[in-house]
Amino acid sequence: MTMTQHILDVQASIQSDKRAMDRLVTLCDRYGHRLSGSDSLERALDWLDKTLRQDGFESVTRQPVMVPRWERGKESLELVTPPQTPLAMLGLGGSIGTSNRGLVAPVVPVMDFSDLAAKADMVRGKVVLFNVPFTTYGATVQYRAKGAVAAAKAGAVAAIVRSVGPKSLQTPHTGAMFYEDDVVKIPTCAVSIEGAELLQRLYDSGDKPMVRLKMQAHMRPDRRSSNIWADIRGSKYPDEVVVLGGHIDSWDVGQGANDDAGGCCAAWEALMHLKRGGWRPRRTIRVAFWVNEENGTRGGIEYAARVKAVREVHRLLVESDSGVGNPLAVGITTKNVNNFRAIEAELKPLLQDRLGVEVTNGGGGADVGPTGALGYPTAGLNTDTTEYWNVHHTHADTVDKINPADFRRCTSSLATIAIWASESDIAI
Repeated sequence: MTMTQHILDVQASIQSDKRAMDRLVTLCDRYGHRLSGSDSLERALDWLDKTLRQDGFESVTRQPVMVPRWERGKESLELVTPPQTPLAMLGLGGSIGTSNRGLVAPVVPVMDFSDLAAKADMVRGKVVLFNVPFTTYGATVQYRAKGAVAAAKAGAVAAIVRSVGPKSLQTPHTGAMFYEDDVVKIPTCAVSIEGAELLQRLYDSGDKPMVRLKMQAHMRPDRRSSNIWADIRGSKYPDEVVVLGGHIDSWDVGQGANDDAGGCCAAWEALMHLKRGGWRPRRTIRVAFWVNEENGTRGGIEYAARVKAVREVHRLLVESDSGVGNPLAVGITTKNVNNFRAIEAELKPLLQDRLGVEVTNGGGGADVGPTGALGYPTAGLNTDTTEYWNVHHTHADTVDKINPADFRRCTSSLATIAIWASESDIAI
């Protein structure tokens, strides 16, 4: 059977599969969130390990990874005056907590880091609210990541960040934040867009909004966890590896369905369809589930360290971590930049003409990045994220938000790129 015919057969098989999302539903509904260091993550990993072995993969590897362990605890944010109102909030991952009594202080909104600098004489002893509307994730997330340090340098006692997302129904978005060793650590949380706008209106009207913040957030000692991967061994070049995967960990709200159980399960389903019928790829194809992408990327770092140590050759690493909405493109970062046109010409009839998925130059992800830094080609599945950012890192990231047809098209795209990378002779 030719490569093209096999791809067409697999695409047809995936599109007609009415049970394609069964494992995604099981992972989300039975194991819930999978925060690094949590018992729920370890239960999900045990299930994953067992199920992959039952699937009959020739090898299933569980690589130990020490991961950070941040625990949220009880938390609340309350507008004390005017009037007394609870505000929807989520502590940001890595934040310290407050005292048991919490802290009470006036709020000073700022629109960006420059506005904070301009108001430096006004924020000492107060709570800084970064009320920054969402533009793109990359542009806006810096306030979540760096806001606490910037506010602390100005003398603030806490930082609040407007949720990093375009829409909200009182659904705040959590995510990672970071401290600097030589800067005082202050507690930091996200507030819903509605809450941020309320505080802004009160401040603009001349009121002095006062909030009470209580957070029990704290770090515990690192915990042993693991990456897991499973292989279909190649027939001609078994020592050259094509990887599909995503991160199995999530934040501790919602089910982490789009971020990133969907990406993991789409890659898994792709390999299951490749296995059916006894097809044997020329190169080894691997499905990988990395841990700790959300608050440390230690899974991707440990994977790369092993690749370097054992000198395992990677033909291509493909990451799916932008939800499983309608797939738009496969972006490929090549070692042989002059070969991109040849790669595009071979893939276009299989992806763009068949699935409407473009082939673009440049792509990867946080988990494949460390291995890519060793000189191996990486790729990313890029999807329509219009709805993704609305539920990203929120209680609303649940499996009912995933469209089965879009999930199947993501699976088809991943299967196509895997077969092509395993069979083609073009240097990537």
